[in-house]
Amino acid sequence: MNMVQQTLSAKIRPQGNIPSPASAMNRRALRAPLYAAIDLGTHNCRLLVARAGEQGLRVIDSFSRAVRLGEGLHHSGQLAEAAMDRTINALRTCVARMGLYDLHGHRAIATEACRRAGNGMDFIARVLHETGLDISVISAREEAELALAACNSLLQSHPHATGRGLLFDIGGGSTEIAWARIDRAAGRHDLSGYVSLPTGIMTVGERHGADIFTDRGYRAVVSEISDMLRGFDDVHCITREIARGNVMLLGTSGTVTTLASLAQGQDRYERAGIDGSSLSVPHALALVDSLRRSGMDGLARNPLIGPERARYMLPGCAIFEAIATTWPMAEVTVADRGLRDGLLLRMIGDRRRHGGLSAPPPSFPLHNRMEHRVSP
Repeated sequence: MNMVQQTLSAKIRPQGNIPSPASAMNRRALRAPLYAAIDLGTHNCRLLVARAGEQGLRVIDSFSRAVRLGEGLHHSGQLAEAAMDRTINALRTCVARMGLYDLHGHRAIATEACRRAGNGMDFIARVLHETGLDISVISAREEAELALAACNSLLQSHPHATGRGLLFDIGGGSTEIAWARIDRAAGRHDLSGYVSLPTGIMTVGERHGADIFTDRGYRAVVSEISDMLRGFDDVHCITREIARGNVMLLGTSGTVTTLASLAQGQDRYERAGIDGSSLSVPHALALVDSLRRSGMDGLARNPLIGPERARYMLPGCAIFEAIATTWPMAEVTVADRGLRDGLLLRMIGDRRRHGGLSAPPPSFPLHNRMEHRVSP
């Protein structure tokens, strides 16, 4: 165990039973334990430190950096050295910040870039050696489950009672679609099916380059992704459920939160007004048309997008448009929450279910009847 591992391990409190408070005074005195979650994606590295609050999570600290781990992956099939170096530096920052807190537990996960890259597992071993951080490369199914777990409160509180939820998460290397049955009486949801499309903002951006800024190139991307979605729709009869008014559409990604912020006329992004808000789909598609007309320079000058995200905005918009036109609905509920939130809620839930003892991360076997495969 290296020095960083020892420092981090020392901050993880021994697991033990926490007595149930006998009075309101004791309940106020008892501080809920802190947890940390790291989500290493194809584009971003994110950390969240939080404890259970009265309504969801009470965030104590957060960190996010655009590391572009999957840069060049579409062409080479490998993680590039410079991208891995950037990511290692960001993960060192995450470990240092975690070390500032008396953590009850933590979990770190990696997604599409490490799943797909030929040297993905070698990189995970390097991370452990250089930072002491043990990262799990999760399956597409667990990614869908975590996204749903993060958004469960939104699924339960939707003003129009629906029996089904359709969630999309536009990532850097892939786009996850989850089809869920909502049980509001029990306050839970069940995953009925999911699909992981090998198209995210970075993969689309690298594959199509400057063509995405032309009408022909943009339309080709929308058509390609729409074709991928039709098979999933055929299996789960989603269009039929939408016609019955039985579906809630839920979007979580930088693309959809940015569109929501633009729709609200925000001068700078403010999460409080976005998370859980309703976005008119026709309005969102009109905003997409406006963004396309502004070109790369216009996107870079937009304060809600900026130069670092400008090249990835239209790829995200194309993915969003394919989803919105395949499954036409009047509005989408916007979620500014993601896998980190799902991890934290799961760790907190595991501790409660085990009487104060944190259970090990669950394993999620793949079920062929749920998984809809789309080849890269």
